[in-house]
Amino acid sequence: MNIFVASLPFSVDDQELRELFEPYGEVSSCKVIFDRDRNRSKGFGFVEMDDEAAANTAIAALHESSYQGRDIVVKVAEERPKRNNRF
Repeated sequence: MNIFVASLPFSVDDQELRELFEPYGEVSSCKVIFDRDRNRSKGFGFVEMDDEAAANTAIAALHESSYQGRDIVVKVAEERPKRNNRF
């Protein structure tokens, strides 16, 4: 299951995000999204967990919880709408 995590502190990196979710189950991938121009976090990221039950437990436990002084948003990631690449 792909999980969206928002309102992260800008200092959080991939490893810290992974460590936040690992108590709930195995994390298969983890990525904090960076702004290329500023070379800093955009304040959100994605976590992939193969075990759906563990992912749902993590979402329930972490949504609206405080992490490094910020209330984070944790929910199932929505599919990205297809872009129309007409020029």
